[in-house]
Amino acid sequence: MQNRFWRIARRPEGTDFAAALELDEAPLAPLGAGEIRIRNSHLSMDAGTRMWLTDREDGYQPPLPLGIPMSGLVLGEVTESRADGFAPGDLVRAFGQWADVSTVDAVMSGAIVLDPTVTDRRAWFGPLGMNGWTALWGVEQTGAAKPGERVLVSAAAGATGILAVQVAKLLGCEAWGIAGGVAKCAYLTDELGIAGAVDYKAADVGGQLDAAGGFDIYFDNVGGALLDRVLTRMNHYGRIAVCGLLADYTGGGRTSPREFDQVLMRRLRIEGFFSPDFMHEGPALTRRLREWTEVGELVMPYDVTRGLENTLTAYAKLFTGGNIGKVIVELDA
Repeated sequence: MQNRFWRIARRPEGTDFAAALELDEAPLAPLGAGEIRIRNSHLSMDAGTRMWLTDREDGYQPPLPLGIPMSGLVLGEVTESRADGFAPGDLVRAFGQWADVSTVDAVMSGAIVLDPTVTDRRAWFGPLGMNGWTALWGVEQTGAAKPGERVLVSAAAGATGILAVQVAKLLGCEAWGIAGGVAKCAYLTDELGIAGAVDYKAADVGGQLDAAGGFDIYFDNVGGALLDRVLTRMNHYGRIAVCGLLADYTGGGRTSPREFDQVLMRRLRIEGFFSPDFMHEGPALTRRLREWTEVGELVMPYDVTRGLENTLTAYAKLFTGGNIGKVIVELDA
């Protein structure tokens, strides 16, 4: 059987993914011991995978080699299994390939069997998946948010940020978001009901931040120059939970805060966190997130692109601000 997949041909420059990834085709190899085969129904588009495409050796994982299929979270049904605990027909989530079919080691890929009774299976990528886990852990554990505190989230209209502002609100905090453009800010305040939204594309970003009166927790998905603006507006003994560095992913820069002295002046704590570090807490996190989701207190809008051949169009939205919520590629059945 032939399998279509996106192959990493070159290191991308900026957001020119079409010059770096090529849609290829090859026969499926025989399944090895411990492996499962997944017919992908959905591909998750995640900004953090952009760093995997660079040649940086100091990231949280080695760079992906040239010539191999592009990796990412996938959702689909098992069609063949040589791994204990997985059977044909199981709905699973795993780190697989941007392809029609993923072949993965069940253990190394973090494959898990999912509850097929969840009405919208896309939720396993959103509130019930890594984005949900990251939002809840980052606000409650890394940020150590307490009821009544003021929480600010950057990239608040993206997949993780949009959940983080809602989680903060559900935990009794005053939630604020930073997003780009009137429509995104209106979604955050009018649809999600958070306390306020800062439009980083508008004038006087500093003045907009000042309107909130200081922040106790900053859930940072962006880094870059925006971090400097927030550092000077943190409350004493505030916490900064570093989830992502979107500003660095396509520009080749490194976040180097000019206002770093505020960490001392305001006695701030800055901590990075990464979902594999708390993967063992996944079932407990999912139970709480599912309770909120099923009663409509935690919502996720989905930006869906159809067809494997259109994957790069969907991926680019993460870096051009072209989406609200979770970006997903839906494959043909």
